Amino acid sequence: MDVLKKVPVREQEPQVRAKNFDEVCLGYNEEEAVKEAERCLNCKNAQCIKGCPVAIDIPGFISRIKDKEFEKAYEVLSESSALPAVCGRVCPQESQCEGKCIRGFKGDPVSIGKLERFTADWARKHGVVPKSPENGNSRRVAVIGSGPAGLTCAGDLARMGYDVTIFEALHEPGGVLIYGIPEFRLPKEEVVAKEVANVKALGVKIETNVVIGKSTTIDELMEEEGFEAVFIGSGAGLPRFMGIPGEQANGVFSANEFLTRNNLMKAFREDFDTPIMKGKKVAVVGGGNVAMDAARTALRLGAEVHIVYRRSEAELPARVEEVHHAREEGIIFNLLTNPVEILVDENGWVKGMTCIKMELGEPDESGRRSPVEVTGSEFDIELDTVIMSLGTSPNPLISSTTEGLEINRRKCIVAEEENGATSKPGVFAGGDAVTGAATVILAMGAGKAAAAGIHEYLSNK
Repeated sequence: MDVLKKVPVREQEPQVRAKNFDEVCLGYNEEEAVKEAERCLNCKNAQCIKGCPVAIDIPGFISRIKDKEFEKAYEVLSESSALPAVCGRVCPQESQCEGKCIRGFKGDPVSIGKLERFTADWARKHGVVPKSPENGNSRRVAVIGSGPAGLTCAGDLARMGYDVTIFEALHEPGGVLIYGIPEFRLPKEEVVAKEVANVKALGVKIETNVVIGKSTTIDELMEEEGFEAVFIGSGAGLPRFMGIPGEQANGVFSANEFLTRNNLMKAFREDFDTPIMKGKKVAVVGGGNVAMDAARTALRLGAEVHIVYRRSEAELPARVEEVHHAREEGIIFNLLTNPVEILVDENGWVKGMTCIKMELGEPDESGRRSPVEVTGSEFDIELDTVIMSLGTSPNPLISSTTEGLEINRRKCIVAEEENGATSKPGVFAGGDAVTGAATVILAMGAGKAAAAGIHEYLSNK
């Protein structure tokens, strides 16, 4: 065995998976997981832990895999993460834990994400669940949103003994894990529903179809319902658009709507009645993970799909693995290209898009080089569908109906990074509602920090 090389992970062939919604990555079996775990150096000063937003004891759970103690590996994982099967699939390990792996300096880093996925999947298949707390208390905490931030905060608080209720606006818990990430990357019934069930097994209650700001308010929860603290993990579901001519035409979607119809409302399945336009030629504007998800979903619905992105491939914000999979499956990348108008036919439907070529200039505030238009380079692409994937911002409903809650110019809730405390006593916040759209694992890290902050607040109250 070459310890410098990762144990390859099995995947569906590109030409096969491009026509189905089954999971692309098939994961490790026991033998493969043990071989990969044996590559871990079990560093005493483990940099991988420092790269993990929820500080999982990575050498600890990997060493258990190495010894074939898979249930103990899961116990180690569960001490820090409420969603290991999710994280093992969708976290950007290459820029976090694996990016810090010492083994990676002279070869491939250890496949930490794939080992986390293996461990969580093994536990699920063998009926292993996290241990519920032995001693509870009667102090009540409300959590708004059942996405990764909310589930993590609720799970940690439940382990501390608090009486936790999650309030979810949609009819099914899971947040972005349910409506935002496609089935072929994150199976809903097999993975997400089971992770949610594990959180409920800790004693967490979940109430769906409760829109905070409409059904009730944060002030009412605290003043009338007896909740001593509230965590806001409501995400960022308000889509952004470019403001270019033709953007109101039939056949223009936000990535949020397109993915929600497919993921939560099962529009990709023939036995569901959810309506959706299955375009023949689709452009997805944007270059992040959501853009890749939308593009690969449209491809599976039968379309020729173009990614239109104004920077070069080096600046694509999407995970390298997602870009690689998209290319393998046949997605066409129109890079250094920016839309300037959506062309509309006489009936109000999309018929194409006028784009302009770009070149990279000086770096912007984020350090990425700013794209500049190339004069006279306009050209048209024939299309029938455009999906805008330009990021999202928090819905202002919660902040506008809560007295004393400070927001910033981006309509995000202002909260302390170390503990999630907001300007309103007893109210904490984290995840995309605070940062704007980011990753699942960063939202989980914020939920974990807020749980600790709430515990400290209630202990001192």
